[in-house]
Amino acid sequence: MAAVTEAPITRSSAPGETEQAFAIFQQPWWLEAVAPGHWGEVTCEHEGRVVARLPYVVRGRPRMRMLTQSSLTQTLGPWVEPSSAKPARALSREHELLADLEARLPSAWAFSQQFAPAMLNALPFHWAGYRLELRYTYRLDRLSSTDALWSGLRDSVRREIRKARRRVEVVDDLGVDRFHHVLSRTYARQQIPTPHSFVELERLEAACAPRGAGAMLFARDEAGRIHAVAWAVWDKHAAYYLLAGADPHLRNSGASSLLAWEALTRAREHTGVFDFHGSMLRPVERFFRAFGARQTPYLSVTRMTAPFRVALAARSGLRRMASRS
Repeated sequence: MAAVTEAPITRSSAPGETEQAFAIFQQPWWLEAVAPGHWGEVTCEHEGRVVARLPYVVRGRPRMRMLTQSSLTQTLGPWVEPSSAKPARALSREHELLADLEARLPSAWAFSQQFAPAMLNALPFHWAGYRLELRYTYRLDRLSSTDALWSGLRDSVRREIRKARRRVEVVDDLGVDRFHHVLSRTYARQQIPTPHSFVELERLEAACAPRGAGAMLFARDEAGRIHAVAWAVWDKHAAYYLLAGADPHLRNSGASSLLAWEALTRAREHTGVFDFHGSMLRPVERFFRAFGARQTPYLSVTRMTAPFRVALAARSGLRRMASRS
């Protein structure tokens, strides 16, 4: 990744069964919803079929282009067609395909993605000078019966759910505008700008809804007040706890736990895996773990050119100066 060139964004058609093998965050329709006109991909083909693929989102000005992923996407990274060869040969083939994908990436000043838990092999990126950092999400890998899921909950979570059921009902037809309103209040309580605009959520919901790819949930009381919201998305591979929030004045009703439970029980009708969408923050980690989810590693893969590091440091310095003035 040296000087930036104006390489065009390329997309593979990747039709049929191959496209169905991609996780939801890697799907072309998802990428177009979260980064319309600002995503691309590199692919490797064998005998006319795609055998490896690495999509990316393009950010920044042309002269400081960065290949990354959307904030509405937990993980992205490469997909490699499974091999039936012996383990040593299969891994060798995977190394070759990953190295080929990396070499095909368009020139950019930086690369930053989180690879899915299914892709823990990033050695070819490490050999090419990328930095690998371990992160964790929390997953339930067997969405069996609701009784089994219920027994796996921490006692405090079960109490919260029972309390919430006496105070609110779960509905899923109140609209993106009300979802975004509650989500924004959640970030405002933490004095953090809302990272997702109403337009972004509306566009993604419009892509998910006709595909039956998730549920936007609301916990509403008899007075019509929304206590909490949650949005889970899914495909045949896994479900993801995409976004959640709560009204700062109604946070003690247990509604957040109830919505997480509702998302779980709905997801099991579509897939066998539930991913709580990861967090390295201690309070969030504690909440996810209380649902019986298993700690699951995934990789953060980054590379920055020297000029990009200098520009990043200069920008940070200017912000510090501005905050002191």
